[in-house]
Parts: sequence; C-alpha cells; structure tokens
Amino acid sequence: MLAVDLSGKRAFVAGVADEAGFGFAIAKKLAEAGASLCVGTWPPAYGIFTKLLERGKIREALRLAGGGELEFERIYALDVEYDTLEATPAEVRENRRYKPHADFTIQGVANQLIADFGKQPLDIVVHSIANGPEVAKPLLETSRQGYLGALSASAYSFVSLVQRFGPLLRPGGSFLCLTYLASERVIPGYGGGMSAAKAALESDTRVLAYEVGRRFGARVNCISAGPWASRAASAVGFIGAMIDYARRNSPLPESIHAEEVGAAAAFLASPLGSGITGTTLYVDKGFHSMGMAVDPPPKATK
Repeated sequence: MLAVDLSGKRAFVAGVADEAGFGFAIAKKLAEAGASLCVGTWPPAYGIFTKLLERGKIREALRLAGGGELEFERIYALDVEYDTLEATPAEVRENRRYKPHADFTIQGVANQLIADFGKQPLDIVVHSIANGPEVAKPLLETSRQGYLGALSASAYSFVSLVQRFGPLLRPGGSFLCLTYLASERVIPGYGGGMSAAKAALESDTRVLAYEVGRRFGARVNCISAGPWASRAASAVGFIGAMIDYARRNSPLPESIHAEEVGAAAAFLASPLGSGITGTTLYVDKGFHSMGMAVDPPPKATK
C-alpha cells in the first residue's frame, strides 16, 4: 500500500501555541506519518501552552489516528521577529515573558537544536506564523510601521528561518510555509499590509526553492489554505463570515478542516512529494478557482 512514511524523520514546526491552529494540525499529521516533533512557541504563549499540556487540558486533541498521543521532543520559546539575541532590543530581552528563556531568537533555537540533537538534526521545517499589528485597518489607513511589521513577522521571518535552519537539514529536507488567497485577490477587511506580506511569502517561496535546492538540496513549498477559525485568525474580526462565504461559493461547498491542511503538509514533506518544490498548493475546496460568486450573501434588512 502506498503511504506517507516519515519514519525516522524529525520535524520542527514554528508557530504552535495551542491545539486550534494549522501548526498543531500539521504537527499531528507529521507524527501520524512517523516523524518526531519539536515545536517553536511564541514566548508570551509558552507558559500557557506548556501548562495546557502538563495538566492534560488538551489531551483529546493530542490523540493520534493510529493510536497513542502526539508528543513533543522539545518545545522551544521562539519569536521569529528576532534573528539573533544580540540584535534584539534590551526591553524585549528584559521583558518578564522573555527573560526566562536563554535565547528565543531564530539563531538561538537553531543553536539549541544542534546542542540537543547534533549537527544536522532536522528533515522538515514548517513556518506556521503570521502577524500584522494593524490587520484590522484598511491599507489606506495602515502606518509604515504596521505595514513593515506585517512583512517582518509574516514573510521575512520565513527567509530568516530558511537561512538559519538550512544547514540543519539532512539530505532530502523540506521547508513549508502557509499563505492565504489575499496574496492575489482582494479580501476586504484583511488589511494592515497582510495581503502584501502573503504575496511576498509566495514570491520568496519560489526564489528560496531555487537557492535552497542548489545550496542544501532541500525543497521549499507553500500551502494556501482556506479560511479557518483559529484563535489567531480572530484578530481579523470577521473570520466566521469569511468561512461561510468560502463554503457557499467553493466547487466543494463545504468548509475546510485543519486536518486536511495537515495531510497536505505531510505529503509535501514526504518522499511522495520529492519532485515538488517552489509550489503553492491550494487546500481550500477549490475556492481559488472561482471567478464569480454563485451564492451571494443575502441583502441586509433594516
């Protein structure tokens, strides 16, 4: 039987802080395929996430399809807005939510992985992080700081992750990031420069695929997922309406499930996806292919 087999592989998923997001779903599917898991968690959420695990609050979500539970070899505090500790502002380093962690930067976590597992400890790296400080603002009202903040946290962070984790990958390694259709279509309300950040992320995926393939022999791909009601997505403010609209107007008129994104990620990271790189794969029930709404929302009533 043809199956996704990641036995003996180690994956690092950046952006896991609860059981509701795509990062967690991807981690589960990678584990079900046989991979061991390490994750990076935003420092302000680190204590909450580790306590949820310790107290068994999300035990049901940890259950794997083949039996057993999802386990993490390591949970590292990671803030992808900072490349090195030396370049991190003092007020951040001294912040009470950051201070307990020796080095929460991208380079710091790369160094910790080497210290914990050896020179080339990874096979799979997943970037499941997006943040726009002014995402609720229209582009016309977005400040320079807010716009560049969205690009830094949501797009350049992937470039930096690939720079510093590329040397850690064993032969046949794979990088993956997550994008959204706002990179190429107008999604009113998805503001603050986030649409530009997602467009940059997809462009960088193609360029990095070339550079990483030549330098490290690894692959770089991107998943464009349909709208999903993660806790982080609630910042957009109308995620429920986005999900409902996509469901009613997709070729498959149903909502996506996080597990479907996880399964696609496992396939792309596996030997079955060995010929795929520089690609954006849509996991959205076909919504991206539509050019006209077939079930417009009802008119507002007074």
